[in-house]
Amino acid sequence: MLERTKFIVYILFGVPFAAFIYPLISHQLFGGGFLMATLGSQDFAGSTVVHLTGATAGLAGLLLLGARIGKYERGRSNAIPGHNMPLAQLGVLILWFGWFGFNPGSTLNATNLHFADVVVVTNLAAAGGAVAALVTVYLITKTMDVGMIGNGAIAALVAITAPSGYVEPWAGIVIGAVAGVIVVVGVLALDRVLDDPVGALPAHGMAGIWGTLSCGLFTTPALAKFNGVGQGGLFYTGSFHQLGAQAIAVGASFVTVFVLSYGLFWIIKKTVGLRVSAGEEMEGLDISEHGMWGYPESFMPVPGGVYRPADTPTVNPHPHDEPVPAQHKEVSPA
Repeated sequence: MLERTKFIVYILFGVPFAAFIYPLISHQLFGGGFLMATLGSQDFAGSTVVHLTGATAGLAGLLLLGARIGKYERGRSNAIPGHNMPLAQLGVLILWFGWFGFNPGSTLNATNLHFADVVVVTNLAAAGGAVAALVTVYLITKTMDVGMIGNGAIAALVAITAPSGYVEPWAGIVIGAVAGVIVVVGVLALDRVLDDPVGALPAHGMAGIWGTLSCGLFTTPALAKFNGVGQGGLFYTGSFHQLGAQAIAVGASFVTVFVLSYGLFWIIKKTVGLRVSAGEEMEGLDISEHGMWGYPESFMPVPGGVYRPADTPTVNPHPHDEPVPAQHKEVSPA
């Protein structure tokens, strides 16, 4: 929903989402609700509770909002590049580091070795996702797309969030690598029909689904007993019970969040509106919403600059017959 949504929408949606929609899912999988206590659905740190919930809400809003101006023309999807790839990758590394509090912190106890186990599993998964995304995007595009590599790491971190306290390190690598493949294929496929500027739907939605389901495959019985939720996965027990519990958790969470979020966004659209005007979108939301340029060196209308209001066009202060200063003359090579 980036680059075309009114700022007020985030407030009008975020408050009821945080107060009502998110707690519904959080209670079910973190707080001893039916999915957790009765079915035994596992979600150690939030692949579904946090990431799938957010991605589902975003999908609901996106369907009502529409694509950015110029994104889809003549039956094709046009790339609208981000502004700064080094900063984007710095953000990936900061998130990667932050996940060491996100996943291991969910043990609620840093004095036993399980905390360290979750750290190792989380890091291996993220590395596996970055490498798998690199290989996948190179096989598809013949380029080593840095943005996709970052997406691969994030998707892997999202995926390992649910099983991080339930699986062995080797399984963490597998889960992360699969997530790296999912996010690359997902971004390229969804971009043809949905305008998702940062790939949030594949990275947080698809990878969140995969991570939650992976508990049903790779959870070790000993860790399921240690955490007191559910049982071992298919590869250890030969039973589809845990995989079924994970699928029910994904389906129930998605339907609940999508219906409630779509209804809330619909109400906002019919009252204050979701989208800025076409003129404001073309100028950029930095100006229309905040009254300043985020990067003024590129756009600020300084005297003599090219970017000027229509009523004060740029004028060349130097007449054509004015001699060029000596220091500005080109010097022919000897």
